[in-house]
Amino acid sequence: MRVPLYKCNWYHNIWAALIFFTRLPFWRLYQPPRDSYRAVVEFWPLTGWLTGAMMAATVYFGSMLIPLPLALALAIVVRLLITGALHEDGLADFVDGFGGGGSNRERILSIMKDSHIGTYGTIALIVYFALLFLALSSLGGSESIAFAMLAADPFSKMLSGQIIQMMPYARTAEGAKNGVVYRPVTIKAGILLAIQGLLPLALLWWLSPFADLTALYWVVMAPCLTLYLLYLLIWHRLRGYTGDCCGAVFLITELTFHLTLAMLMYQAQTI
Repeated sequence: MRVPLYKCNWYHNIWAALIFFTRLPFWRLYQPPRDSYRAVVEFWPLTGWLTGAMMAATVYFGSMLIPLPLALALAIVVRLLITGALHEDGLADFVDGFGGGGSNRERILSIMKDSHIGTYGTIALIVYFALLFLALSSLGGSESIAFAMLAADPFSKMLSGQIIQMMPYARTAEGAKNGVVYRPVTIKAGILLAIQGLLPLALLWWLSPFADLTALYWVVMAPCLTLYLLYLLIWHRLRGYTGDCCGAVFLITELTFHLTLAMLMYQAQTI
């Protein structure tokens, strides 16, 4: 007997991920069970399909009407509006905590939970946006930038989702800023997570202007190395992750993706 969609756990979990990771009014269409929010990381890359596509569309079609740098800036703003700067808030809190908390675990967690942004967080956001804009600008035309955005967002979210498998949650459920502690990913969910992150990467590289780059595997390896280094830092200081850590890891691995791709394209052009 076929099970109706609304009775499938993955159906609830997809809705929960869209509601949790975006500010679009999906909650008006459907309200998943509260327990589904513990599984939102399993469909985090799927939300990357949405945000990556919106950014790519803004750059590609916007560049037909306005200068490319302005279209690129608008694309970054579009993702900020869609996500409510959720990941950028995580990056700022992460850098504030690790920058101002020293090696004191409780102080780091306390600073990260504080909603006020500090000097370290402010500087981190300025540097992040500057590097992101410059890296994407150096990729060439709007088509190349659009392909990079479509591939990098889901892939980096898939990578960042591994952090919940690598260590426990650093706080209690009651102490979580969003009141949610993500559950460990099962083998089945892990396979689905990998498909979400790798499928756009594989398809877009096959169709994109980057397909002829022989050293393209470094675009995959560099974010993986960044993930591992961030894992070592987080484990050494906190012995566990927080939601801010997940957001920061996503943005930093995605930035590594774009910086590596920009370097490869520059080298290909100068040889």
